[in-house]
Amino acid sequence: MKIVSLLLQVVLSIILVGFSIYFLTGYDSAFEADQSCHSYLSNLSNQSGSLGCDHDTETHQWILYEAQDNSEPAKIIKKYRYKFL
Repeated sequence: MKIVSLLLQVVLSIILVGFSIYFLTGYDSAFEADQSCHSYLSNLSNQSGSLGCDHDTETHQWILYEAQDNSEPAKIIKKYRYKFL
């Protein structure tokens, strides 16, 4: 019985730490994440114009990316996660 209680406490502690990390990190809104992405984008010196910011609604984040010239996928430079709830 002590082992079950100990396992329950460990699982609950992991869940509590996970929620704490989620709510204490990231931006408070999509607007703040968008502003940070575009601000970082404007500070980069890219002459080719292949950098851009895009909103990913499934993962709740703005993504700073570099488009590739050929048919390869874009290179992700930085992600700006915002809190969904």
